[in-house]
Amino acid sequence: MARISGVDIPRDKRVVISLTYIYGIGKPTAIEILKKAGVSEDKRVKELTEEEMAAIRREVAELKVEGDLRREVAMNIKRLMEIGCYRGIRHRKGLPVRGQNTRCNARTRKGKAKTVANKKK
Repeated sequence: MARISGVDIPRDKRVVISLTYIYGIGKPTAIEILKKAGVSEDKRVKELTEEEMAAIRREVAELKVEGDLRREVAMNIKRLMEIGCYRGIRHRKGLPVRGQNTRCNARTRKGKAKTVANKKK
């Protein structure tokens, strides 16, 4: 496996798909990285030369990915909770933050349903 910014990317997949295994890099960013590095999107990771890998590593190093990005996102959420804004309170309570309905949905955020006695009419 090839290693870019501390992540082993799959060797048998196309480079553009393999780069998405790095946290913070989606398909559009991966395409942009490959254009700047001058590498074809259709190449497989195992077909890359050492110069091409070095060029890709240089381009990825300019972006905020993996640990730094995770830390920044966590700090942003922590800041919202500390200032006590609406979004911070929703994070603290474990409820949806972006205005979704919670009456019958939101199971991903709320967790497994807890049955309440005498809820029927």
